[in-house]
Amino acid sequence: MSSVVSIRNLSHNFGKDSLSKTVLDQVNFTLVAGEIVILEGPSGSGKTTLLTLMGALRTVQVGSLKVFGQELSGARKNELMKIRSQIGFIFQAHNLLPCLTAWENVCTSLRLHGKFSRKEYRALAVNSLTAVGLENKVDAYPDDLSGGQQQRVAIARALVSHPKLILADEPTSALESKKNRNLLEIMKRLAREERCAMLLVTHDNRILDIADRILHMEDGRLHENHMDKKD
Repeated sequence: MSSVVSIRNLSHNFGKDSLSKTVLDQVNFTLVAGEIVILEGPSGSGKTTLLTLMGALRTVQVGSLKVFGQELSGARKNELMKIRSQIGFIFQAHNLLPCLTAWENVCTSLRLHGKFSRKEYRALAVNSLTAVGLENKVDAYPDDLSGGQQQRVAIARALVSHPKLILADEPTSALESKKNRNLLEIMKRLAREERCAMLLVTHDNRILDIADRILHMEDGRLHENHMDKKD
């Protein structure tokens, strides 16, 4: 199976000299196409740092980190931008632009891709919002949406371009149980049918059953428990 993410001896520090703190310590990890991996662990253990490094949002300090076969350590700015354009991001902070409607916020992801024409934007955005149960909120502004609805807009934005990698930080924290399961089924279908790899950082025990593997991070070290593959 093809590796979407390959990490070898990755370490990362915050601060300098006597104030330096190790956040990631010799992390090794491989994520393959179509695989769903859940990353859990206590707050401050390094989970979000690892996620942002994989998403080319931080600079690699020590070790090797390859995404789609591209080494991120020492990569040029245009190479990092190309990597980011192929990833669907879901963060705890929904990062919706308040001046844009739901469908316009979803379109901000499409603008990163040359393969979509502007004439397609609204239809693609509406389809993605409909998939997450927001077909009646496509023209609503973020301030008029609940926290759970804003989170679903953020998820629709991540999924609309059918990326080959999803990186999600607490993607279901604001969702009620029924909507949670519906979204998980959408994400699982994307992984299985379109071979999208997913890394989900979560404290939500309700979604553990979606994972092919569950990883645990503590004090910057990654521990892995293998699970049986699901059909």
